[in-house]
Order: sequence, then C-alpha cells, then structure tokens
Amino acid sequence: MAHRREPRSATEKLRVSLFVSFVCIMFHLGGADDRLPRTRSTSTGDTVENYDKYYNYVELTGRLRSYAEKYAHIANLSSVGRSVQGRELWVMRITKDPHVESPGKPRFKYIGNMHGDETVSRQVLVYLVEYLLTKYEEEPRIAELVNTTDIFIMPSMNPDGFELSREGDCAGHRGGRNNAKNKDLNRSFPDQYTNVITNPDSIPEVMAVIRWMQDKQFVLSGNLHGGTVVASYPFDDSATHEEQGHYSQSADDSLFRYLALAYSKNHPVMKTGHPNCPDTPEETFKDGITNGAEWYDVAGGMQDYNYVHGNCLEITMELSCCKYPQASQLLKEWNLNKESLLAYIEKVHIGVRGYVKDHISGSAITNASIVVAGIRHNLTTGRYGDYYRLLLPGAYNITAVATGYTPVTVNNVQVLDGNATELNFVLEPLAIDPKPAVSVTLTTPSTPSPTDINTSTWNTNTQSQVVTSVGRKPTPSPSPTEPQPVQPQEFRHHNYADMELFLRKYSGEFPSIAHLYSIGRSVEGRELYVMVISDNPTVHEHGEPEFKYVGNMHGNEVVGRELLLNLIEYLCLNYGTDREVTELVNNTRIHIMPSMNPDGYEVANEGDVRSTRGRNNSNNFDLNRNFPDQFATIKDPRQPETIAMMNWLKSNPFVLSANLHGGSLVVNYPFDDDLEGKREYSKSPDDNVFQQLARSYSQENPLMHNGHPCVNLYPGEYFADGITNGASWYNVAGGMQDWNYLNTNCFEVTIELGCVKYPRAKELPNYWEQNRQSLLQFIHQVHHGIKGTVSDIRDGMGIPNATIQVEDIDHNITTAHTGDYWRLLVPGTYAITASAHGYQSMRTFATVSKDRVEVVDFRLTRLHSDPNGLWPSGPQPTPNPSEEEFESLIKDLSLGQGLERLVKSTDTENNFRFRGYKELSAFLRGLTLNFPKITSLQSLGHSVEFRTIWALEISNNPGAAEPSEPKVRFVAGIHGNAPVGTELLLEFAALLCINYGKNSVITRLINETTIVIVPSINPDGREQAVEKQCVSTQGFTNTHGKDLDTDFYGNASHRVVEPQPETKAMMDMILDKVYTLSVALDGGSLVATYPYDKPVQSVENEGTLKYLASVYSNNHPKMHLGNTGCSNNGQASNIPDGIMRAAERQSHMGSMKDFSMDFGHCPEITVYTGCCVFPPTEQLTTLWAENKKPLLSMLVEVHKGVRGIVRDKSGKPIVGAIIVLNGGVRVFSAEGGYFHALLAPGNHNIEVVADGYQQQRQEVVVSSYEAASSIIIEFDMDHSIFGLPREFVVASAAASMTALVVTACIIWCVCAAKSNRQKDGFHRLRQHRDEYDDEIRLTSMGSKKSLLAHEFQDESESDEETLYANKI
Repeated sequence: MAHRREPRSATEKLRVSLFVSFVCIMFHLGGADDRLPRTRSTSTGDTVENYDKYYNYVELTGRLRSYAEKYAHIANLSSVGRSVQGRELWVMRITKDPHVESPGKPRFKYIGNMHGDETVSRQVLVYLVEYLLTKYEEEPRIAELVNTTDIFIMPSMNPDGFELSREGDCAGHRGGRNNAKNKDLNRSFPDQYTNVITNPDSIPEVMAVIRWMQDKQFVLSGNLHGGTVVASYPFDDSATHEEQGHYSQSADDSLFRYLALAYSKNHPVMKTGHPNCPDTPEETFKDGITNGAEWYDVAGGMQDYNYVHGNCLEITMELSCCKYPQASQLLKEWNLNKESLLAYIEKVHIGVRGYVKDHISGSAITNASIVVAGIRHNLTTGRYGDYYRLLLPGAYNITAVATGYTPVTVNNVQVLDGNATELNFVLEPLAIDPKPAVSVTLTTPSTPSPTDINTSTWNTNTQSQVVTSVGRKPTPSPSPTEPQPVQPQEFRHHNYADMELFLRKYSGEFPSIAHLYSIGRSVEGRELYVMVISDNPTVHEHGEPEFKYVGNMHGNEVVGRELLLNLIEYLCLNYGTDREVTELVNNTRIHIMPSMNPDGYEVANEGDVRSTRGRNNSNNFDLNRNFPDQFATIKDPRQPETIAMMNWLKSNPFVLSANLHGGSLVVNYPFDDDLEGKREYSKSPDDNVFQQLARSYSQENPLMHNGHPCVNLYPGEYFADGITNGASWYNVAGGMQDWNYLNTNCFEVTIELGCVKYPRAKELPNYWEQNRQSLLQFIHQVHHGIKGTVSDIRDGMGIPNATIQVEDIDHNITTAHTGDYWRLLVPGTYAITASAHGYQSMRTFATVSKDRVEVVDFRLTRLHSDPNGLWPSGPQPTPNPSEEEFESLIKDLSLGQGLERLVKSTDTENNFRFRGYKELSAFLRGLTLNFPKITSLQSLGHSVEFRTIWALEISNNPGAAEPSEPKVRFVAGIHGNAPVGTELLLEFAALLCINYGKNSVITRLINETTIVIVPSINPDGREQAVEKQCVSTQGFTNTHGKDLDTDFYGNASHRVVEPQPETKAMMDMILDKVYTLSVALDGGSLVATYPYDKPVQSVENEGTLKYLASVYSNNHPKMHLGNTGCSNNGQASNIPDGIMRAAERQSHMGSMKDFSMDFGHCPEITVYTGCCVFPPTEQLTTLWAENKKPLLSMLVEVHKGVRGIVRDKSGKPIVGAIIVLNGGVRVFSAEGGYFHALLAPGNHNIEVVADGYQQQRQEVVVSSYEAASSIIIEFDMDHSIFGLPREFVVASAAASMTALVVTACIIWCVCAAKSNRQKDGFHRLRQHRDEYDDEIRLTSMGSKKSLLAHEFQDESESDEETLYANKI
C-alpha cells in the first residue's frame, strides 16, 4: 500500500529546490557522466557524521559524492543500475587505488536496505563508509583492511521503497518493504528448489545486482536487514519448503556457521541469542545465529543465489527489532554493529587463495574449477586466473580442473587460523607432452594427479603460507596420462527398497548436482523415481538442453535399471575431477529414471533369459504398447505409469532420450509401426538424424556394432552397424519412442542392451564396461544440431511455443517457456524459419558441423508494428504501472511453473464430504459472514420444491458493477445426480476467500475479476441422488422430471411450455450479457466439451471455443491424455487432447451452453470431472487435486483475449456498440464503453458497429501467455447516407429542394394569374357562388395525386398552402 508523504513546509521546499538546482548547475559545469556528476568541494564540516538523522535519496547521494571526492585515493563511487523509479543504486568502492582493476585482493560486499522499510542497515553502512575513509590514515587495522581488500558497500538496494517508508514504523505496516513494482526483492532471485519466475522489468534492482555479482566475482558478502537480531546462513529454503523447522544444510555448513558467529559474537545483543523483540518475545537463537530455512522458508533469496550461482558466500544479518526506529537510536545501532561489521570483512582473508595458469604460455586460466575433496561445492577462477576459497583450519586435498587441461590435485594443503594459504596451480594442456619439471605422477587410477608439496615458505608481511604446485622431478617413466575416472564400486541387483535407498543416498550426498523426485506412482503405489543431475539440478536453465534415460519399462528387462544406477554413481563421483563428466553435468540437465515398471521388476526372476514374467505392469499391460499411436487405435486403458510418463514429457522440454530394454543387442529408432502394420521400413522425417543418434551409441559398444547380437538365441538375426528401424525389425503399435517424437520436441531411441533379460549379478560389471562409454557418448549427442532463443525484438523477452521449422524436414519443434530451443540435425546447411502467433516469421540459413552445436537466435517483430518493433501511432491506452504489473503476473502464471506454484502455495485445510441443500446453504452464508468484504450472496430464484438457487459473488467490490473487469461464471449441479462439481466449486470458493489478503496472487486475481459461483442449479435433484452410484439417473432431472440441460430455449417459437423455474433463474442470469466466460461442471465422463450441443454444420469461432476447453484439459493431469477410461457410458476411450465438440458426445437441443452462446454472448465450456457421477466421498480429495489447477487456470484465462473501450472522438463512451469477431461472434460494449472478448491465440479481425457512427475495423494479435490486448475503438460520426458520402447527399438534397421551391413559385404565379382572368369572366354570377366556383376551377386543374393530397389537407392551411400542396 502506498502512503502519501507529509506536506513539506515552505522553508523546507525552498531549501530542497535550491539544493536540487545547485546540484544540476554543478552537474552541467562539471561535464561528468550521468552516473557520477562532479560536485563542488565539500568542507569537512559538511560530512561530519552526527548519527541523528536518516538520509533520503538526495541527501545520501550528496554525502556519498562528497566522500568520493574527498577520499579519491581510496574511494570510488559508481552506480550498478537504477531502481524502478530511476534512482541510482550507489556503490562505494573502498580500497587502495580504487579506480583500477588489479588482481590479488579478494572482493567483499555489504548490501543494505534491500527491504526499503528496514532502514538501520542503510544508515549503518553510510557510517561504515565514513569510518573506513576517515580512519584509514589513523588506525593500522583499517589501513591493512583497505589495502588488502576490495570492499564494495551498497547502502540501499531499494531506494524507492525507502522513500515510501515512515520513521517510527517498527512493524513495517506503512509500506516500503517492496520495490515500486511491489516486488519483494528478497523473493525474486533464481532459486535452486523453486522455479522463481518474475518479469525482469519489474525487478531492475535484482537484475542490476545479479549483473554486478557476476562481473565482480565476490568472495564474501553480508546482506543487512531488520526485524529481529540474528545472523542467518544458507540455505534459506529446502526442496520440501516446510514453513519452518527444517534445517537445510549447504555443503559449507560448518564454514557458514563460523562466518555467522564471527558477526554475532562481536555484537553485544546478538550473541546472547535473545533479541527480546516486542512482537516475538519468546523467539531465541542459539549463539545469535540460525539456519535460514530452519527459521522460516524463503524461496528466491539473495544469499542462496550468491552461494549456488556465484563464488560468493553470503549471510544475512538482522540488525534491530524495529525496522525503522527513531533517528535518535542510530548512534546506539552503529555502536552495536561497528565491530561486527569490521570483523566480518576480515574473514574474507581465510582459507586458500592463488592462481591457475597455463604452463606453456603462462597465461591465466579463467573459469577453472577449484575442487575441495569432501566439500561438494566448487568455485571458479576469475579473469586473472585468481581464486579465493574460504575454508576453516585443517588439511585439504584440492584439485584444479579446466577444460582442455590435465587436472592437478595437491594433497594435504594446510589451512591455518589467520590469513589464507597461497596455492598456485600450473596446468598442462592435454595436447602437449608435459615437461619433466612440471609433470605429475599418478599414484592410483582413481585419484587425479596427486602432487607432493615440496616448497613451503612464509611471507612475513602477509603471514600466509605459500605452497607451489610443481611436483618433484620424476624418475624416467612413461609420459603421464589423463587421470582415470572413478568407477562404480559395487554391482548387484537392486530391488525397489534397495534402489530407493541408493537414490536417496546419492541425492543427499551430492545436493549441489543431484536432485531426486518422483513423476507419479505405479499401480501398486511405488514411486516412479527420477534423479536429475546437473550443476543446477532443480530448474531448467535457459539454453541448457534436457536429456533423459528411462530404464526397466519391461519389469524383467533389468540391465538398463542397473546401468542407470551405475551411471548416477559415476557422474556424482567424478564431477569436478573428470573433464568429460564435469562438462556434461555443467552443460546438460540429465534426468535418469532407473525403473518405469517397479511392480513388474518385483515379480521377475534372476537368470530369466527370455520369459515374460514381470514384463507387464501389475494390471498385466505392456507399457510399451500403451501409448497413443499415429497409425493404430490403442484400446487398452491407459496405465498410471503411462499417464505419469506422458505428463512428465509434456512438462519438460526434453531434447533427446533413450529407452533401455533387453532381449537383444541393437539400437532401434522410429518409426516402430506403419499404417498397414507390416514388417517394413517406416521412415520418419528425421530418419538421418535418428540413424546418426543410433550409431553414436552402437559404435561405442564393442559388441553391438558388429550386428550379430544373439547368435545362440536368434542365429539369423543381423543388424548393420548394430542399429535398426523399429518397424523394419518388427511392428509395434503404442510404443513410447514414437509418441515422444510425434507429441513433444524429444527424439527417442530404444536400446536393447543384451540377449539375456535378467542376467546374474556377477555379469553386471561386464555390462557396465561394454556400455559406459556408449551411455556418455549418447548424452553428448544432445549438443549437436542448432540451438538458440526466439525473442521479441521490442523488449528482448523470450517467446514460448514459437515454431522452429527446417526446410524439407516435415517435423517442427517449439520453443520452451523462456524462448529457448534445440533442434537436432546432421551436418549440412539448412534453411531455418522461426514463427510465432502475432509475429512476422523470420528465415535464415545455418550450417551444422559434426563436432559442435550451431547457435541460431531469432528476434521476431510483432505484426502491425514498424520495422523497429514499435507499435503504430493512433489512440493507445495510457500505460499504467499497476496494469503492467498485473500483465506481468498473468504472464508469470501462464509460463513455466507459475500456476503450479500458485497451486502449491494455496493449500487449505479441508474435510471433504458431500453436502445436502441445507449444509450447502449454511456453508455459503458462512463465507459471506467470514469474508463480508469480498463476498455477496444472492438468490437467482427457486427450484420446483422452492429451494433457493444461490449465486455467490467474489470480488473486491461485491455487488457493484465493474464493467472494466472480466466476469467469469462457474456453475455446477445442473444434473442433481452428479454433485462432484458442486463440492469442487464450494472448495474453490473457500480457497479464494481464505487466501485473499494472504496470497498476493489470489488477492490480485480477485481484485481484478468478478467471480460468480452457482454451485447447484438443481438442488431438488441433488436431494434425490444417492452416493456411490456411478451410473444411476436418480436425481438427474428436476422434480418435474425435466432434464434441465434440454430446457434452455431463447425463441418463444421453440418453446412448447414455460421454462422450469430452475431454468428461468439461470436464463435471467445469463441474459445479463455481462459475462466473459462460463465454466460448467458435470459428471459421468472425463472430457471438456465446447459449444454446440445442438447439431450444427459449423461453429463460429470454433478455434476459440476449442482453445478454452483445451486450457482446462491441459491443466488437468489426466484429461489432456484423452483416455477417459469410462467403460460405463460407451464413450470412446481415446479423445484427442481430452476435448470435443459437445454434439459429438451427445447431441441435444436446449442446452445451457448453447443458450449462453446465442443469447448471453458468452462462451461456455462443460467439464465432465470423472466417470462416476456420484463417487464415494473418499475420492473427493483426489478429484479436487486434479481440478484445482484447471479451475485456477480459468481465472487466468479470462484475462486474455482482447479488451478495450469504444468511444467517440470527444472521448464519450459508446454503450451497446456491437463488436463482431472474425465476421461472426458478437459481443457488446457495456457501461463506460468497455468490452472484453476471449479469443484463441493468433491474429483476429474485429469490426465494431454503432448507430450513427462509421464502422471501425482493427486486427489484433492474441497471445496464449499474455494478458488481453488492450485497444481503443474511436468512432467518427457516420457521414454516409444510403451508402453515399453525407456531403454529396446533403448537397444533392439542397439542390433538389431549391429546384422544387423555384418550380412551385412559378406554378403558383401562373395559377394566380389564370385565376384572376377567370374571376373577371364570371363577375356577373351571384356573389354567394364565387367561393364554390373557385374551388371547382382550382380542383379541375390538379392531378389525381393533387386530389389525394387535398383529401388529407389540414383545415388550418391557407389558400396559398393548399394550392402549393396540390401542385406538388
């Protein structure tokens, strides 16, 4: 919440104005750059610190500039970036010769005021700057610190937040914690356990600090906060994200505790462990330190990012109970923290330091890894080959590893208490024969290059031990070879329990590179485990390909299972010491699933050569015949293992995969079958690529490439080069490798590892030896072909789901969530095209080599923008920071794991049960009583038996019209025998209400949306229904026996009788015409349907309707797979993507969705939540888990499409304008001229019509992940009449009228003259006959038309008017 500042006094305003004017003048005169203007010299008195006030941004800037100018020999002020509101992120660098970059000094940093309302840190760091500068020539300790350390101090990372905060606000209730985009900066860094996705535009402070950290390669850091008194150390969160109490240990846990104690023990209050904060008086911290996650879980924190993604160790110091204490407390806070601040900086000099250089050239080796045995956290050398590895006192074995060099290990390096031991490495290039003076002798195959320490000297100036890494001169011997990797030590068969322990062991021992997770469960409930191995294993890193191995799909084919466990062990043990392993792990995200069929394995028998025992899963289905197939219909029900695998593949951008089997010795590639089901070569579009992939494995296997696999079992079988096309070998429908290729970006082959399916354990070492290099070589293949990023030229943001097309290869791939892609290709030159909805396609050429991947980036221009990517001129909505932030939120929720994180963060306590009418009514009333500010309950009408049909509105302003907000309708219970939807909507309503004000995403969605929930349309039918009746029709209709979903007729001619009262209530609601989207929940199937239910030849806007149904289906873990498994209703088991037109399911007239479309102008989808219409209560928990994410996705989707305002040139809104979408579907502008229409992603034509105005046309581009395109329709008056220009018509009419008037005048004159002559001729007639005769004469001169006109003559007309009327 933003707060207004107190008004300044006139004197203060004048003083600030003069100061600002003066600074601007000095800047102009100084001619410096905009980041560090020159200022006038400031007297000593101007910078003397009184410790009695806070400095706002202007004052802070002036003071820091004064220090930088006065102490230029040891101080340099710069900015690393700017805040949202454009304030500089000032950093003071304090060291000897601060204007030059020189190696040999470790870099240290302090960052304060990350939360803008935690202000003690900001002031304390300013005081520290002053203290270091003023005491440099007075105190030897300070001089030593400044001379030997590169110190960087950032007093405020969140200057915008500080300006909003208020002095005396101890609890932070008055705002200022977050940045100006309302982002918590300490929740916005990339996280190792959670995929934190935040629009970079909303966190420029974080992006600036990340760039700064990557550039400077800091060694040690402190992040200063407020709110209690404690030093917190990594990790700040854990994989389980328990709210508190879970100790999340880093690889350097002991070192972190030591560093935290270095601060706390020098702080008089902190070291007691009793902060005695008023709001948490019972809170204590042993020795004044705590593990971050054990205190409370924080995802996206800065200290973990420093450690995981950089060379820097950082702890977080909480300095005071009060976040923004009165300025009178500042001197006390400085005195409490001064010694701690200095002592902590000094710790940057402990451990080991040195350089890594090339022996031949003597040049520095950058990005070499420094590996400390026993500590699974490496760091890398800087631009000068320098490194600084903080360590506690002790003896260590330390290895330097660099690509292209022979690793060198130095054993027994002694680290003493005090300054760092110096340890320099000189590495030999692999291609050069090492010279004797620097050679390293291997003592064991499993230990890389141990070198005896033969030089030890003491430098009396630095008190550091210097150890050189040059080994002793060897006796004549063969030239040393590259150190051999560590091999797996134990070979045995692992049952499920043994395998689970093995995986947990390696995940726990190697947390920095190994992460264990499950993608689902088998029929018998066993976890389908996956171990991911990478340098950042928990998240997809932009530009890094995803690879997978899957084993044991057939439970009795066990060699793949054991080889993959061996591979996990091999990668973990050799990371950091073996060059090949380190490169693969650093540059690939490797997923390894040892067993896809753990149930089958448990019943298989060791020694089995070729039987089928254990081959299938526990339901006796062959999992490699269970996937949807392009040529055949798979009638077997989809198995849980298959469903889990399909979901997993859809959730990760896999590039390459292998499925490990047994029973032969060959690599099999797609396609596995063909249209006719014959045994013949079935060629895929990427046949050349698949052959290359298959050979990469077979040629490294000494037996496989010979092509004669199982002479004793299959003597006539031969595979050239040890590879085969699947269908050419034998025809397999429903295989996994074809499904990978056709439905994802992933290329998969199937590898048969041996003739015996379940060999004896003693044979396992042989299998490892035969396949080890093949397994590694196949992973390397993921780095062939082309890769790159497809981004928006306007803002540089990656474009997800963009299509990458290779000319002459009929197989496209799509970009991942951040716009990155990988396309495997054989060497050659290709024409590559990138395209995306709403963008101009781009074509280029790329030449692919055989030994590396080619990087091909695309920057696409939006349609209807100029060549520079800018939007055209014309009326455009005014940018609003709040709207931009919401648009960013919608994008976050639409990409990556944003919606998944929302699902996990909104868990509520629930006790599911089926509620009758009375309990349902009480529940709804309870919501309105407990959440009166966001809920409103109203009656739509009554059922036949006079039960109320309730509608619950949830919004931040319930009951009030909000035409600018989309309005979404959720309804259920139209069939009373299917009450699952009712319970899901009640739980959904509770989730929204409970999380409002607690969860920022839910809060914002409710604030921006009007949500109406109708949980039970047919309460009478619900009262008749019976639980656990999956196919019963009891309660299906209302009390009158009417299926309500056949009672919605808009035209009276179609209706024979009056609508049912329930129908009438819903029709009145729908006819409000204010809804943007409607979602109806029903039961008896597992599918999402879209209009129409009635039989129609074509559906207008079908693309949009189908897309809306697919959004729900794709977010449902089962529905999108298209396998309903509903044997009770005769529905087809395979429905593409789990969606269908409603009439294809069951055609009928009078449905609610059809009425909503035709008369409410609102698209409605019907979701069937499960096969059983009234399942047991126990299933509600599972059904809720399946539908929670899809329901939330509808709240996101309703904000997409196109929205805008219809107005005239004067800005007046036009209500009732007709917006025609793509020449068909219509919506209407509401109060204020607002309109909103949902559209499928792509380009759309919009026509807008309003009475009295010219028709308007626009083309809009709709994205699948961006909030609605906002447009302004501005009307001119309609200047056309009968289709002709108004000016022409008016001129023509005026000319015609003029001609008529002139003609009439002439006629009148002629007639008047004749009349006079005739009167003269009859003057002898009697006078009383004159008027009568005149009438006769005048009438006789008229036409028949004149007589008609005379018949309707007004009695009030004069003689002249009568004459005129008769003549025309």
